[in-house]
Amino acid sequence: MAHIPPFTPDRRLFPFESRWLESSVGPVHYIDEGVGRPILFLHGNPTWSFLYRGIVIRLKPRFRCIAVDYPGFGLSARPDDYGYTPAEHAGVVRELVRKLDLRELTIMGQDWGGPIGLRVAVDELPRLHALVMGNTWYWPLEGWQARAFSYVMSMDPLQSMILNKNLFVERVMPLGVKHALAEEVMEHYRDAQPTPKSRVGVAELPVQLLAATDWLAELEHDVRESLAHVPLLLVWGIHDVAFPRRYMERFREDFRLARVHRLDAKHYIQEDAPGEIAEAIEAFLSSLRPAASPGAS
Repeated sequence: MAHIPPFTPDRRLFPFESRWLESSVGPVHYIDEGVGRPILFLHGNPTWSFLYRGIVIRLKPRFRCIAVDYPGFGLSARPDDYGYTPAEHAGVVRELVRKLDLRELTIMGQDWGGPIGLRVAVDELPRLHALVMGNTWYWPLEGWQARAFSYVMSMDPLQSMILNKNLFVERVMPLGVKHALAEEVMEHYRDAQPTPKSRVGVAELPVQLLAATDWLAELEHDVRESLAHVPLLLVWGIHDVAFPRRYMERFREDFRLARVHRLDAKHYIQEDAPGEIAEAIEAFLSSLRPAASPGAS
């Protein structure tokens, strides 16, 4: 049976052509806009490629901008036999990178897009040119606040609210932006997951904050071993209570070529400061030597 997306985005807000990867788990939606060196944009929870619209529209005159929806998010399929874990999401993103044969690739990740993107970066290191990370992480959770959040969100009452009341879109997202989202923007996040069944992927990711501890521990080791010399730009919302500045400093300890651009933003930096992020990315990538060998010491 052909995949039918949950809705059709308004082209005034999302003026991009929808493309589809026939992945090993089902149809996966992505956009591929512009020309130049590729940048792959990876979202977190409960967002989708729509999150990057303001950045893509600004960067596509000079870069090839690719943004993907993981299975269970955005316009992608919701496979019944899929676990919606970060490991599986990274596998699907890796399929897309190989299918498009992306080279000299920059990967941007935020929220869960950070560990997912860094897993792909490690596994596809010869393709990698640079990294852009914002308000994210790649190690097992240590602070009690984050662990408590995962524990509470994994309990049946909160899982029910995520599935039945769309808690992440209706309550978490408004708390994660400094500037209130327009109603038409909120509708695009709502319409991407209109039913309880369509929110299974959203409900699983807070569970995975603790359930993926072993996967994150392996990722932390591999990042330190393989990515320490890769140029990294940190675009960081300084008002994010979920990912405070000490997370940013952790990146700076492990990456020798890290630069920082602080944003007057909360968690969903792409909504609060798309223009500033696009400018920072363009300046960062323009400053890198074209002949740099990614991952070389």
